[in-house]
Amino acid sequence: MRSTTFTVRVNPVAKKRLERLAKNTGRSRSFLAAEAINEYLDVNEWQVSGIKQAIASLDRGEGVPHQQVRDWIASWGSDREQPIPKRS
Repeated sequence: MRSTTFTVRVNPVAKKRLERLAKNTGRSRSFLAAEAINEYLDVNEWQVSGIKQAIASLDRGEGVPHQQVRDWIASWGSDREQPIPKRS
């Protein structure tokens, strides 16, 4: 896979931690930083996609009214626990 270079500024403590981890794992700082960035992107792209999908479903009127969710959660653990609320 091709790669490209860019500069990232980190505080001195983070740099030392990265250097220590690189030494302890036998990996380069560059490799570890690239891995960390890729993992960050995977998690955050997934999260943003999920949020966009949720907002779109709400825009289509597919949500559950807030009060119904509150009542359902408040019933947890009681003798009168309510079923999961249905979409509108």
